[in-house]
Amino acid sequence: MRCLIASSSRDKTESDFSESRQVRLAVAAMAAEEILELSNGRITAKIAAWGATITSLIVPDAHGNLADVVLGFDTLEPYMKGISPYFGCIVGRVANRIKEGKFTLNGVEYSLAINNGPNSLHGGLKGFDKVVWDVVERKSECPSITFQYHSKDGEEGYPGDVTVRATYSLPDSTTLRLDMEAVAENKATPINLAQHTYWNLAGHNSGDTLDHSIQIWGKHITPVDENTIPTGEIMPVKGTPFDFTTEHKIGARINDVPGGYDHNYVLDSGEEKNGLKHAAKLKDSSNSRTLDLWTDAPGMQFYTANYVDGVTGKGGAVYGKHSGVCLETQGFPNAINQPNFPSVVVQPGEKYKHTMLFEFSA
Repeated sequence: MRCLIASSSRDKTESDFSESRQVRLAVAAMAAEEILELSNGRITAKIAAWGATITSLIVPDAHGNLADVVLGFDTLEPYMKGISPYFGCIVGRVANRIKEGKFTLNGVEYSLAINNGPNSLHGGLKGFDKVVWDVVERKSECPSITFQYHSKDGEEGYPGDVTVRATYSLPDSTTLRLDMEAVAENKATPINLAQHTYWNLAGHNSGDTLDHSIQIWGKHITPVDENTIPTGEIMPVKGTPFDFTTEHKIGARINDVPGGYDHNYVLDSGEEKNGLKHAAKLKDSSNSRTLDLWTDAPGMQFYTANYVDGVTGKGGAVYGKHSGVCLETQGFPNAINQPNFPSVVVQPGEKYKHTMLFEFSA
């Protein structure tokens, strides 16, 4: 694409540079508006290059009835205009919150963009959810799409260049898989990617998810302060409204949690298979669809769409409070400032890896 305008021996004029910039912007706009489809005949996913975002996921129920089970928009315009509350995207360079947008690494203090009260959230003002990812590979036999993004040194205040890859695939008829990788190229840097889909297994337009049931394989959470920053404590959930070690309806105790659930669970009790541990099991109210989530991440943010209020989405559906459930597997929030949390620092030349497996059943 860089060769669309032929060069000549004469000096470039201001109009030449303007024309070149217009072409680059046009090409970028075309890439941003690209939505790709993954399908295996049973599950169909639509994924945008903008933010590597899942915009639609069609899944059958026990009777073969199809429904789109993720919140989102019909076009990319709301995503690109910043209207989306992180629907379906990959967030980074560091998911979740960093206290006061500051951290010190190797003796250097870094200041990040502040975009959530006094904190930096999901990578800052222009995180990985608000950029165009390149499509670097597509496979049809075992359907998959690989996106790549290069994050530059200093972007949103973070140190070092980082190359990120995300591969969505359909390894079997009922499973969506996401493999995320990131390489720190020249400086140590925190990296913590998360997939921020809002799930409603009854269908994106079916109202709230308070009648959904969930089981979480985590016996502890990282409690938070008034600014939703972890205190550093690892708190047992037994005997509290946070205890989902056995299956409960989401709405049964949500009023006992001020504001609703928006907490990181320590994934410390799930069975393992193929190097991944069981993180959560989500069921819709009629038990017609079930989602089992597996991951290799140490934590999972359980978020009940507490701040979604009157967002007009696909087909004119209006998404209200608790209209979706986010299951964001991740490193612990503010881990860069909490030495007792698992480290999220990646050294130069090292590779960060994070896998999520979404298994659907009826």
